[in-house]
Amino acid sequence: MRKEYSALTNNIQFAMKKFKLTAFFFLVTAFNCFSQSNIDVLHYRFHIELFDSTDMILGKADITLRFTENTSTVKLNLASKQADGKGMEVVKLTGTEIAGFQNNQDTLVLTLSKEAKKNDSVLLSIFYIGIPKDGLIITKRKDGTNSKTFFADNWPNRAHYWIPCNDRPDDKASFEFLVTAPAKYRVVSNGILQEEKLIAGNKKLTHWKEDIPLSTKVMVIGAAQFAVKTYTDSPEKISVSAWVFSSDTLQGFQNYSFAPQILKFFSSYIGPYPYKKLANVQSKTIFGGMENASCIFYYDESATTKKSVEDLLAHEIAHQWFGNMVSEKKFADLWLSEGFATYLTNIYFENKYGRDSMNYRLKKERKEAIDFGRANRHPVVDSTTNLMSLLNANSYQKGGWILHMLRQEAGDTVFKNIIRSFYNQYKGSNASSKDFEAVAEKISGKDLTAFFKQWLYQPGIPQLDIHWKYDNKTKKLCLIVEQKQSGAAFQFPLELRIQSASGKSRLEKLWISNKQQTFNFSSTEPVATVEADPFVNLLFDGRVQKIQ
Repeated sequence: MRKEYSALTNNIQFAMKKFKLTAFFFLVTAFNCFSQSNIDVLHYRFHIELFDSTDMILGKADITLRFTENTSTVKLNLASKQADGKGMEVVKLTGTEIAGFQNNQDTLVLTLSKEAKKNDSVLLSIFYIGIPKDGLIITKRKDGTNSKTFFADNWPNRAHYWIPCNDRPDDKASFEFLVTAPAKYRVVSNGILQEEKLIAGNKKLTHWKEDIPLSTKVMVIGAAQFAVKTYTDSPEKISVSAWVFSSDTLQGFQNYSFAPQILKFFSSYIGPYPYKKLANVQSKTIFGGMENASCIFYYDESATTKKSVEDLLAHEIAHQWFGNMVSEKKFADLWLSEGFATYLTNIYFENKYGRDSMNYRLKKERKEAIDFGRANRHPVVDSTTNLMSLLNANSYQKGGWILHMLRQEAGDTVFKNIIRSFYNQYKGSNASSKDFEAVAEKISGKDLTAFFKQWLYQPGIPQLDIHWKYDNKTKKLCLIVEQKQSGAAFQFPLELRIQSASGKSRLEKLWISNKQQTFNFSSTEPVATVEADPFVNLLFDGRVQKIQ
C-alpha cells in the first residue's frame, strides 16, 4: 500500500507540472461515449487524490481486462480535456505491449504493439489529471466550516468524466478505491473498508474494496465531514449505517433509521442481501436518490426534512437487488431497475401498512403514468439514445404497474416465485425484458407473449369509455366497453362492482379483447352504480357513465 501510494505521488508531481504548463483544447461537437464491446474488464483499482484548494483531481487507474476477440486496439471511456479547461488529461500510461494512445472526444484509444488474442488479459495503468466536468460533483459547504464535499454521480454513463472505464451497464467488474484527501474528511465507498490511516501532509488515505462485479454506474466515492451512525437493529453480519453531514445528525440519523427494517423485508421477499454493508449517505447527487451498491446516495435535504423519506429509502434499497445485482443489459430495459424498485416499494408498504396504503400509492402512480402517456408516445422498452429521458413515468410508474398486473395474472405466491427466480438466475449479471418474460412464463406455466407485448413494446394504455343502462322491464343491465386509444386493442381482465339501489353489490370480471364489446347481466334489482376496477388492479384511463 505504501509503495503504491509513493509511485502515485511521483507521477502526480510530474502531472501537476504538466497541468500548469500545457493547455490542449479539443473541439467536441457532441457527446460521444464510445465504449468497447470486445473487452471484458475484470477489475479496477482506482487511486484518487482530492484537494481543498482546487477542484482538480489526480488519478491512477489500474485496469485488468480480458479480450473477447482478437484486436489491436483497446478503447476505454475517459472525458477528454475541453476548451473550458475541464476534462481529464492522460499524462502517463503503462502496460503490457502498449505502443501509444490518444484521448479525444471522450474516448481513450490504446494501440497495442501486436495483436492481442481472444482470452488474453492485460494490466493497464493510466495516470491522469483534470477537473471533472461531471460525474464527480465537487461543491463547497455553506455551513461555515470552509469545507467541501465530493460525490460520484455516475448514472447512466457519467463515470468516464472522472475515471477511465468501460462505461456501460453490461461490463461488470470488481473494483477498489484508494482515496487520498485532507485529513478532516471521511470517505465512503462501495464494499468493505480495508484501511483508513493518516499520512504525511495532514492527509488521510482510505481504501475501500468491492469483490462483487458491478456496473460503472454504481461505482462511487463520497468525501465530506461526515458523522456516522451504525444502527443497532442491523441484520446479523450486515452493518447498516447513516453517513450525514456533521451539522445534520439529529434529523439525519432519524430519517435514515428505516433502512434496517427495509433491508430485512427485501431479504426475506427476494433473497439474501448480496453485500456486506449498507451505507445510507447524505450527498449532492443530482437525483433524489442514487442506488450505488451498498453505498446509497440521497439528496442533501433528505437528512434535514421533517417529512418521511421511508419510501425513498425503500426504493433505493430495492435497487440493491434489481439494478445492481441484476442489471439491465441495455438502458432500453431500464424498467427492470426502476419499475422493479417502484413496485417492490409498494409491496413493502403493503406488508407494513396494509393494502389500502399500497392502493393509495398505485392510484397516484397510475395517474402519473396516464399523464405521461398522454404527452409521450413511447413504449416502456425504449431504445432512445437520450438516456436521461428514460427517467420517466414509463420506466418507473408504468413499469411498476406492469408488475402489479402480472401479480394479478399469476397470483401472489407465483408472482413472488417469479421475482425470486429471476433474481437467482441473473444475480451478478445482466438481463433483458425477454429474459424476464421467459422466467415469468416458466414459473407461471402461462403464455405471456401478448401480455408483455402490449404493455412493454407498444405505447399507451387502454382508454376506456364504459357506458351502462338498466332496463326495468327486462331486468337486464347492458354494459358497453369501448377502447378509445389509437392502435390495437389491449387484452385484459376488467373487474366491475355493480351496486343495486338497496345497497347490495356484486363483482363481475370481464375479459376485454376488442375495441368495443357489449355485455348483458341479469339483475332483479335496479342498478344504482357501476364501478370499474374497484380493487385497483388495472392500468387504464377512462370513465364510467350511465346512459339515460
